[in-house]
Amino acid sequence: MDEHELIDVGGGARLERFGERIVDRPAAGALGERRDPSAWRDADLRFDRDRGWSGPGADAGPWPAAMNGLSMELRATDAGQVGLFPEHATMLPWLRAQPPGRVLNLFAYTGLTTLALAVAGSEVTHVDASRPTVSWARRNAELAGLADTPIRWIVDDAVAFVSREARRGRRYDGLVLDPPSYGHGPSGAAWRLEQDLPTLLATCRSILTPSAFALLTAHTPSVDGDSLAAWLVEGLGRSPQRADTGDLTLETTDGRALALGTFARLPGEA
Repeated sequence: MDEHELIDVGGGARLERFGERIVDRPAAGALGERRDPSAWRDADLRFDRDRGWSGPGADAGPWPAAMNGLSMELRATDAGQVGLFPEHATMLPWLRAQPPGRVLNLFAYTGLTTLALAVAGSEVTHVDASRPTVSWARRNAELAGLADTPIRWIVDDAVAFVSREARRGRRYDGLVLDPPSYGHGPSGAAWRLEQDLPTLLATCRSILTPSAFALLTAHTPSVDGDSLAAWLVEGLGRSPQRADTGDLTLETTDGRALALGTFARLPGEA
């Protein structure tokens, strides 16, 4: 059971229910008029880029919400996030259809995809550059009853970690990446998606088995699905005919679509 609902969009914002809390926060693609102005007055949390969080839930601390049947702990972060990207749940049915095996999840955040893969029988290596975020993901594993599943929790820069895995001769049967537009690793190394992603994917090629699947998602406005697919195909040395692309979207309760990113994916090959 999912405890997420996209209630309304418009005016550059989205109104969502996560568990028992209603959250009002910016969304660049949420254009047009709001359909239910009265619903926005019930928000427990509101985020403004200049003023931060406000509302009756701003000082209430963490709260639980389930996604894809997994219990998650949500928190209002300084960046305007809550610890869950619900649009990523739309990729989980495809991931579950891939053969279970050893999967590498880079830029893995608070663990929704990692936990879903573990439930499906995979052995997951969860990598994120933020130690607090990895601790948060481990907390989610405990809440979901998955603390004893075969998950390796790694705090490291994605590029550095993959390079070391290549030198160790380690191989993976699946690859999941959700890289940021820009950022910094633990050592301070800068990351720029359009500059650094192709190199990372080329390095990933050396640690994947010939039949490995790959899923690449991004929330960078200047990058579309075709660009992601081109990088994925070239970096991993796969046939472009196997690539599938599209938008990461959520639907409101009245059926309107909100695009929140893009994806490209390659199924495992026999």
